[in-house]
Amino acid sequence: MDLERAQALDEAQKLRREIRHHEFLYYVLDAPEITDAEYDALMRRLQELERAYPDDVPPDSPTRRVGGKVSPEFTEVRHMTPLLSLGNAFSDEELAAFDARVKSGLPEGSEVEYVFEPKIDGLACSLIYENGRLVRAATRGDGEVGENVTANVRTIRSIPLTLNVKEGEEVPELLDVRGEVYMPRHAFMKLNEQRSEAGENEFANPRNAAAGSLRQLDPKVTASRQLSFFAYGVGAGHKDKHSASLAMLHDYGFKVSEGYAVVKNINEAIAKIKNFAAKRQSLAYDTDGAVIKVNAVYQQNILGATGKDPRWAIAFKFPPEQAETKLEDIIIQVGRTGVLTPTAVLTPVKLSGSTISRATLHNEDFIRSKDIRIGDTVVINKAGEIIPEVLHVVKEKRTGAEQEFFMPAECPECGWKTERLNGEAAIRCTNPHCPALGREGLIHFASKGAMDIDGCGPAVINQLLDNGLISDPADLYLLVKPQLTALERMGDKSADNLLNAIAESKKQNLDRLLFALGIRHVGAKVARLLALHFGSMEKLMAAETDEIAAIEDIGPKIAESVVTYFASPVNIDLIERLKELGLNMEMEAAELDTAHPFYGKTMVFTGTMPTLDRATAQTMAQQVGAKVTGSVSKKTDYVVAGAEAGSKLTKAQQLGVTVIDEAEFLRLLGEHGGETGNDARPENEAAKPGQGEEQSLF
Repeated sequence: MDLERAQALDEAQKLRREIRHHEFLYYVLDAPEITDAEYDALMRRLQELERAYPDDVPPDSPTRRVGGKVSPEFTEVRHMTPLLSLGNAFSDEELAAFDARVKSGLPEGSEVEYVFEPKIDGLACSLIYENGRLVRAATRGDGEVGENVTANVRTIRSIPLTLNVKEGEEVPELLDVRGEVYMPRHAFMKLNEQRSEAGENEFANPRNAAAGSLRQLDPKVTASRQLSFFAYGVGAGHKDKHSASLAMLHDYGFKVSEGYAVVKNINEAIAKIKNFAAKRQSLAYDTDGAVIKVNAVYQQNILGATGKDPRWAIAFKFPPEQAETKLEDIIIQVGRTGVLTPTAVLTPVKLSGSTISRATLHNEDFIRSKDIRIGDTVVINKAGEIIPEVLHVVKEKRTGAEQEFFMPAECPECGWKTERLNGEAAIRCTNPHCPALGREGLIHFASKGAMDIDGCGPAVINQLLDNGLISDPADLYLLVKPQLTALERMGDKSADNLLNAIAESKKQNLDRLLFALGIRHVGAKVARLLALHFGSMEKLMAAETDEIAAIEDIGPKIAESVVTYFASPVNIDLIERLKELGLNMEMEAAELDTAHPFYGKTMVFTGTMPTLDRATAQTMAQQVGAKVTGSVSKKTDYVVAGAEAGSKLTKAQQLGVTVIDEAEFLRLLGEHGGETGNDARPENEAAKPGQGEEQSLF
């Protein structure tokens, strides 16, 4: 073997090991260590080497694989037809070469029509519908076998559980919908904020957040993550043209790729890509490129596929938007829960149309893993194209003058000691009265998801603090007009509007107030559970840890945090002042009919029902006083079973639990005036994105 070939084969083998390592991190652990662009560069280099020495390519090379491994935590699902990945193009020339390959693979003189689609950066899934009803959902996995995530997919509101088939049209016996589960940017930022406050590691980007959320073992966690879905194709049940399949999916109730278009030739496709690239930053979701597909299905069939990629489609990848700059300093910001967050002070640099001078460094572990030092030259990008983030250090540009950074042992805001609890990534200030907590806490208290005081944003809060007008939330309700009009940029009308918004916020239910107080581990969802269970602030404050922990979906960690908060004399005084100022301290709940057949009963819903989705049915039961659980036991009173009920139905039959179908459920529900139609929806269903955590628990 000549030296050049030996060196090439050795490099190729090292690349395969490195790529497999990063694929495991990306696909299985949802914890990537490199960017998509860096991964693509490794793969392209391996492809170059394998093209040069095709006889030495092993059958298990990453270039021959579609995706990742199936996690042992999920059952395996074999796809009806392979869920292939796409080959990549990075230039107009490579798109033109793709067009030439397509035409060479078709009969001479064939006219080729393409479809342009945005490429959503998420997790590929297959959804199987039988007779119009969702029966199975699976991740791509390795393309042949994926993970069964049906229970989690059912929690995604943009995925119809039943196809919206127009009256008079035939319901398809079988439909295989392919698409992308993704996390909108606003949901990504909110989730990372919550994880940071809880001392948990943040997700690197929306794609990994979506993957980590969809692959949760508890569907309730998935339901809280505000995932969404774009349909981009059809396996079984497709139309003669891809564009017709997309139109069909839209009619059936799916979101399809925004701005998809039929183009006559590759030049029109390139023009579409360039136009799309200019506006992608304004989208509500991440996109890393565009996809070009042959429109006619018969031409797709002629072209076929390689072992890994279809020959009739290609993904154009946008170049990574990165910039190199100097990290001048690292400063510490203290959040409302006392978490110390390191922030990089950068030499200002242009990136994605804006000037960047700050970038998050997340936590101490992040700094150590990337060996970031003050004075380093660093490469930055925008995580989710929104949040500036340090990707890596350019170590070859180090001069020796760089300084290692250590998290402070004392809070920079108040001087109290800091601590890092076992199992947490966050370092916190130990002072419960730290000024930073007060400032950030006030901003949170007035925010839209909490007390929703319109016109009382961070800038106004800071002005009020700087002028000594407020020190805690109760002070907001003591403000008078002359105090406000004396502030900069605060006129008569603005002052009146703010005072009206403050007064109106007094009417908010107890759950909003509990969330607004900023109790550790108490988000909007937990606040609502507490408010509904206890009904009043007085009862909640008197509750013991065990009583709170016994509430479903609460647990001991949250319970301890709640009891600790209400044990503080400062917090007790604040609650008393808010009460005296007229804030609502109760949770208004509808009066329940204790004679209703479902009142106080424990119910389990399983399988696919003819007209109701599971979340709606569960909410209807809860509205008449039923307790809905996810598992069957001797304490279960009713199991409402639909099609493909599975093991829960079997267990109910074994235990002698009463089993009823949807028709009987609706009959009993309506006997005492319960809601019986599809309009009986969860009260949070129409909530706008970003308004707290009020998602269906199922």
